[in-house]
Amino acid sequence: MAVIAITGTPGAGKTSVSEELRRRGYTVIDMNEHLRRHDLLGEKDVPRDTYNVDMEALNDSLEEYRRMPGIVFLDSHLAHECDCSRIIVLRCSPQVLAGRLRARGYSDAKVRENVQAEILDVILCEATDSDIPVNEIDCTEGTPSDAVDFIERILNGETEICPPGSVDWSGEMEEWF
Repeated sequence: MAVIAITGTPGAGKTSVSEELRRRGYTVIDMNEHLRRHDLLGEKDVPRDTYNVDMEALNDSLEEYRRMPGIVFLDSHLAHECDCSRIIVLRCSPQVLAGRLRARGYSDAKVRENVQAEILDVILCEATDSDIPVNEIDCTEGTPSDAVDFIERILNGETEICPPGSVDWSGEMEEWF
């Protein structure tokens, strides 16, 4: 059985891609729901409008999924920090990402924090610091179905497509820093 992390900055496309994976018959764990259901949300970081998570407890709580047959996807901006066999980092251009986050009602500070994290490749860097194979998919354009087509190609052995470092938003730094 394989556990695959679907991760990326909030707004990059994880939920839409996960919905398409489910539509195609895959098991996808909504980690936000899992965290709530298993009472794994720690103290709220009020200034950043987020919660602390004990990653060891989260990993322990995922053991049931590791025993399932087939492929299980973990959908979360934290998924790359979980025990898994591959990490797929979804990416999105800063302008499009900012628009998606504003549409969700994110504060200007939270939009800026997440866009800066996307520009600086924070999640990609964290993912590539592990010994787990990593691919990245630009979800700025195209459909969730297009992204899942890439994921299925990767799972079918085309592991060289969508290599880490293939997306670069560094030209957007002046606008956001």
